[in-house]
Amino acid sequence: MRVLILGGTTEASRLARLMAGRPDLAPVLSLAGRTEAPAAQPIPTRIGGFGGVAGLVAYLRAEAIEAVVDATHPFAAVMSRHAAEACRIAGVPLCAHSRPPWALAPGDRWIEVADNAAAVAALGTEPRRVLLTIGRLGVAAFRAAPQHHYVIRTIDPPPAEDLPPDSRLVLDRGPFDEAAETQLMRGERIDGLVTKNSGGTATYPKIAAARALGLPVILVTPPARPDVPMMTDPDAVLAFLDRHRRGAPPG
Repeated sequence: MRVLILGGTTEASRLARLMAGRPDLAPVLSLAGRTEAPAAQPIPTRIGGFGGVAGLVAYLRAEAIEAVVDATHPFAAVMSRHAAEACRIAGVPLCAHSRPPWALAPGDRWIEVADNAAAVAALGTEPRRVLLTIGRLGVAAFRAAPQHHYVIRTIDPPPAEDLPPDSRLVLDRGPFDEAAETQLMRGERIDGLVTKNSGGTATYPKIAAARALGLPVILVTPPARPDVPMMTDPDAVLAFLDRHRRGAPPG
């Protein structure tokens, strides 16, 4: 069975490893190419966009793809919409695989906002020392609030022109641990965290560290996803593929 995994997440990499051990599956992992040095994968990998819905439909047909798994980042809203529309047109089964978002815990001081512009507004006018972990593509929005000092952590550097004037760039890749996150926040005298509610365990320690230090967190909530079957368990994804494999018995 030829399977396309739309990836770029820990969940996609985990699926790739599971499928690599299945002789009845022929998976390919597609990465958007936003990370300069993606980790090596145990299955064939393509990097780059498809050219919108029409390009993805053409790819599905040209490669005889029999099922698609949307394991993109929870904030990759455009790709998820394109996948849903392309699979509908091509008649290819589609499921989504993602981690659930983080849930509010006792002691958390969250301000939940819809997007980066709202996060900028939520910072207020008084100067603050902000740990900013919203991905390099969102950094430019914070130039609108230059009164704050930003410690910006990303995997790859943003364009220099996107950086707020009073900022320090930290290049690092998760997973992180709570002790290190606490040390970073204390050492940089951080008084607020701005991040995305991406879910999962790899970057949750910053949430736990902010809670322990009593710091407010401005949390950008994930966008709505298309109405397709959603699985948080990789075994459920494999079961979905088994049900849709050619020749599989109904039911």
